[in-house]
Amino acid sequence: MRNELNELATFAMVARERSFTRAAAKLGVSQSALSHTIRGLEQRLELQLLARTTKSVAPTAAGAALLKDLAPALEQITLALDKARSVRRSPAGRLRIVMSRSAAVMVLLPKLTAFAEAYPDIVLDVVTVTGPVDLVAGEFDAGIQLGEYIQKDMIAVRVTPALRLAVVGSPGYFSSRSIPQKPKDLSDHRCITLRLASGPYRWEFERGRKSVTISVNGPLIIDDTHLVIQAALAGAGLGLVYEEQVAEDIAKRRLIRVLEDWTPPIPGFFMYYPSRQHQPAALSALVSALRLS
Repeated sequence: MRNELNELATFAMVARERSFTRAAAKLGVSQSALSHTIRGLEQRLELQLLARTTKSVAPTAAGAALLKDLAPALEQITLALDKARSVRRSPAGRLRIVMSRSAAVMVLLPKLTAFAEAYPDIVLDVVTVTGPVDLVAGEFDAGIQLGEYIQKDMIAVRVTPALRLAVVGSPGYFSSRSIPQKPKDLSDHRCITLRLASGPYRWEFERGRKSVTISVNGPLIIDDTHLVIQAALAGAGLGLVYEEQVAEDIAKRRLIRVLEDWTPPIPGFFMYYPSRQHQPAALSALVSALRLS
């Protein structure tokens, strides 16, 4: 198919230029190579497409009919290739991005207005998912995820500093319950569980050289940390969320933080994508906009 397209494009160039010399110059090939290509096409079609004399070249009736049918198709191919190349050159088009709702709120939304104003021809098609996602299988251009969940063969760009998790509950919840002092004390508490694609998230704690992982129990399992916060505010139980998400609630005593010395920093969010090679201009623009400076 590639050879046939090359032959047809070569024929169209010679027929339009009515000269092997001019056509060869425009195509950047020798006249002998051009003649060989045209002869091969004519032999395969068993038609003479070009009438040649020592002084001129012109399409035969069959050649003129073929050129008339070819011209729109070749023009459409040229336009399609130009459009494809523009994706590499110009920040435009649609980007499919996957992330958790927390990442969308903490990373994307604060910079979205400035990005949209700087790149009005880019459309961000955002899908929110809790937990790791296979970008290639999901046909996503990029994703935003915690560093610990990103596959090793991905390009990863930091978009937040290190984060900390916070265990929080409402004053009303603690009015009839003791404050947990150690992770194992959580067995005596109602906990709001975050559900990942792989299953319920097990709460991880660390202090010094000691690490503890707890499978918590409680009345609610949900798949979004913002809903975890709302449930904690309502007194449904203890929630494990990002410190940044509840800083104001803690400062205003709407939530009480516990086990703070058991929650060390975690790597934070990264934007990740499969390869740097031939990266679309739109993706390069988004990476630059979200990259942690």
